[in-house]
Amino acid sequence: MSGYRISRSRLADVLFAVAVGAVVLIAAAFDSDTTAVDYGLIAVSSAALAFHRASPQAVLAVSTVAGSAYVLHAHPGPAASLPVFVAVLVAARAGHRGYAAGATMVFLAAYIPTGPTTHDVVERTSLLAGWFLCAVITGMADRNWQAYLRQTEQRALEAERTREEAALRRAGEERLRIARELHDSLTHSISIVKLQAGVAVHLARKRGEEVPPALLAIQDASSEAMRELRSTLEVLRSDEPTGTPALLVERARAAGLAADLTVTGEVRPLPATLDRAVYRIVQEALTNAARHAGPAKVVVQLAYDTDELTISVTDDGTADPARPPKPGVGLTGMRERVTALAGTLHAAPRPEGGFEIRACLPLGEAG
Repeated sequence: MSGYRISRSRLADVLFAVAVGAVVLIAAAFDSDTTAVDYGLIAVSSAALAFHRASPQAVLAVSTVAGSAYVLHAHPGPAASLPVFVAVLVAARAGHRGYAAGATMVFLAAYIPTGPTTHDVVERTSLLAGWFLCAVITGMADRNWQAYLRQTEQRALEAERTREEAALRRAGEERLRIARELHDSLTHSISIVKLQAGVAVHLARKRGEEVPPALLAIQDASSEAMRELRSTLEVLRSDEPTGTPALLVERARAAGLAADLTVTGEVRPLPATLDRAVYRIVQEALTNAARHAGPAKVVVQLAYDTDELTISVTDDGTADPARPPKPGVGLTGMRERVTALAGTLHAAPRPEGGFEIRACLPLGEAG
């Protein structure tokens, strides 16, 4: 795409140079004294304009020398100054004010001797001087305007970053507030339920009575709820990763899950936001596999490409393509993370059985 833009830009420059040269050549054609040398000087002076983006100083020098030689040799009308006028404008716009002013004086000095009378010489020279002065001022004004636009854009980007940082800070404060509320309310209540269930089980066993299954279920459920709540509070208090994908795979193995990690491509440091997203995606995918895949083998793949990182977590578990699972909170949060980083997420059962989670994250400014 960039090559396409470059080719269009170059074509526009060439067409512009041709248009300028055509105007001067048409004006010169009405002069019966124009020679082949004059046409050649016009062509050189105009053709140089096709390279004004790459080297405005060189274009200014070539156009000024060729244009000055043409007016000294042929004594044409004001139209002959058009290539030099454009070169002066471009040079001033690029910030070369001194070179633009010097080229103007050189060309006007070559143009002064032309004209049948002194009055004509003064009038035409003054007119050209005014044109060239306008060219220099216009180029400087355009340069200042472009600088102003760049500064405005930079300030807008900085303001956007500030707003994002403020939003993240507010989100962190809200997470801490929710964590405190959960700790002060739910943790206490669940602890009381767990304690009372434990006391009831202990007393029943001490008296030699059969422990009701419902009481045992309450005891187990309260213990599990306490563990889940502590895990949730840890996540709310800190959204920063506590390890790496490799460490997550090792923990999964230690918990009894047959998991392997494969890394391809050139591994390189990632921005904090992207690194956190990779960690959370792998963490959630392994958690889902441990809960729903059954006795399955899980393969985690990290593929580093030039401008993209692909995270793939597949298992050969019990997922069936004919009965796709309903997305839960984990998959929804994963999709939100990927979307926020301008990536794509595919999470669905595999045709051959099992489940696959594939996230493609751009390694650029999209994050």
